[in-house]
Amino acid sequence: MTMTSTLLTVTDAARAFVVEARAQEQNPTLLALFLEVNGVADGSYSYDMWFQAIGDAGVSDIAITNDDLTVVVVANSTEKVQGATLDLGTGGLVMLNPNTPPVTTSFEVPVSDLSSPLEVAVIEVLEHGVNPQIAAHGGRAELVAVVDTTAYLRLLGGCQGCSSAAITLTDGIVTAIQASVPEITEVIDVTAHAEGAHPYYAGASHAH
Repeated sequence: MTMTSTLLTVTDAARAFVVEARAQEQNPTLLALFLEVNGVADGSYSYDMWFQAIGDAGVSDIAITNDDLTVVVVANSTEKVQGATLDLGTGGLVMLNPNTPPVTTSFEVPVSDLSSPLEVAVIEVLEHGVNPQIAAHGGRAELVAVVDTTAYLRLLGGCQGCSSAAITLTDGIVTAIQASVPEITEVIDVTAHAEGAHPYYAGASHAH
């Protein structure tokens, strides 16, 4: 039977593979499969998985048990694997994870007097099309600059620090800007959403 929880789903094939591998260990019935995000590779999370005594699980770790197998997701990784599926691929276990690491950039935020025709056009869209929509959440989007065909925006108020800010930018603001100002090919959010400034990137190809 597939192990399913709101945190992590383990397919039948993956569970059978893990149980077979665990059988090679000493006292296999006392062991759980521990899972932890250990880094980032190629824009996705990377993982570490190992067998350890079930009793070693920390109080904040989350254990998912189904009959003959317990999978323990280490506390610092629970948010990063929320809704993921552990499956069996051609080369072994694979994680199908809807979550991706925050995108960080190292570009210099441009400065502009916002007087170019493209900038004026983008400001018009923000003031009349975007900001009235996000004002209900206490938020506001401001144009920082347009460089070539790239618009740099900053989200203020209720949008700053919001976990859905990247989604808001991609789904709503980018679409609105490009519908009215098709010369804009990408939009970059330079908002410092968290300490250490992790700006989100939303290119034209990401717009829905």
